[in-house]
Amino acid sequence: MSKKRARIRFVWLAIVVVIGLLLAVCPFNVPFTDSTYNSFAGNISLGLDLSGGVAVVYDCTPAKNSNNSDISQAIDATCERLEQVLYNEGYSEASVRKQGGNRIRIEVPNITDSSEVFSFLEDPKTLYMTLEECTDPSNPPEAFVDGFDIDSVNVSMQENKYGVSVKFTSEGATKFADLTEQASSSSEKKIHIYLGEINANNYFGAVTCESKITGGSTFISGDSMNDYNSAKQYAYNIMSGTFQVELELVENSVISATLGRNALTYGIIAGAVALVIIMLVMWLRYGDFGLLADFALVVYMILMLFFLQAIPFVQLTLPGIAGIILSLGMAVDGNVIIFERIREEYASGKKIPLAVKSGFKRAFWPIFDSNITTIFTSIILYILGTASIKGFAITLLLGIILSMFTSLVVTRFFVKSYLPLNSTNAKHLHLYREKGVVEIKEEEEVKEEAIPYTQITPEQGGEN
Repeated sequence: MSKKRARIRFVWLAIVVVIGLLLAVCPFNVPFTDSTYNSFAGNISLGLDLSGGVAVVYDCTPAKNSNNSDISQAIDATCERLEQVLYNEGYSEASVRKQGGNRIRIEVPNITDSSEVFSFLEDPKTLYMTLEECTDPSNPPEAFVDGFDIDSVNVSMQENKYGVSVKFTSEGATKFADLTEQASSSSEKKIHIYLGEINANNYFGAVTCESKITGGSTFISGDSMNDYNSAKQYAYNIMSGTFQVELELVENSVISATLGRNALTYGIIAGAVALVIIMLVMWLRYGDFGLLADFALVVYMILMLFFLQAIPFVQLTLPGIAGIILSLGMAVDGNVIIFERIREEYASGKKIPLAVKSGFKRAFWPIFDSNITTIFTSIILYILGTASIKGFAITLLLGIILSMFTSLVVTRFFVKSYLPLNSTNAKHLHLYREKGVVEIKEEEEVKEEAIPYTQITPEQGGEN
């Protein structure tokens, strides 16, 4: 490659990197539209410790009348229901996960009062449908359909009346069809509904049923659901009664948004200071090679910000920032290994192009081996760790993969593109060799690599 082509390549690389840097950190209004581009950094989902919010932990015990004897499966099913409720309420960033063997941890960012989100869990009401009205609490009528037969509950409006639409599971739809068939053939033609234990205090009302209903869903309304908020409260109460575990609050913590913003600000400052110091040290230590490594680190940060906002399940937390800074150090470590190997090859007498080629070749396995162990550790931490440990593990894992890519691919590409501009001036690269070391010519290097391996037999080696 000629020097002119090398210069043109570096100009284009610089333009691409600058554009990537602007897309990564600079929000702007899109020209000729009303849209706003929020940048990679602005689109990163922040965890509870950075955005502020509430975290609650519930102890789980098997619910009454639950047909699921496996507590682990019951907790998983309850987590799915809770995620649905929180998503419908507009908390799309809420996190619901199992903690330990019998607990559920819920984190909701950007709120300061847990009661506004979790009030429906304080008084869960299981929905029961019977053919008879309860007159004797000690001998309640049989429930044909209960909360465990319900798939989803949503607020809706029919005939200008607010109510809740109840969708049943496949098994629940069959039970509901049988119930409506029996109700339509009875003299009363009524289905009695209870929200909570079957007794007079929890009697919701009765609905008239003229024929069998096979659609697998129904609409429930009443005078107590006269607006959207009251209907929503009923819907959430019914949904909480479908959980296959009973929830007991054991931990409730609040993180202020101010504390979260300060933590994020200090984390960004720490990362920026570390990056500047690293770039300066690399330049002073390795000259032009150090500048190329700094260029590769900028690419690394752009890719890191892109993947943090592109991967759906990633949330940036304060431990996650620590993982990024640590992986940044690993990225620098890979470049240091490469450049030290190049120094060793040049000190042995090889010319700069040959030293670069041999240096990358010798550095590959040390970089790969050191990083692969960290990758395995990150995976184990993510699988077995708590929420904060998971945040650290996922950013560390992503950072290590990107650091290997930038060290072994991006840095190599930059160095290869640089050599046509300087392949003889070792001082610019801070390469040195002792006086008296004979420079190895290219043909001697090729000849040395081409020497075949010869096995010496006892006859060739001397006496038996």
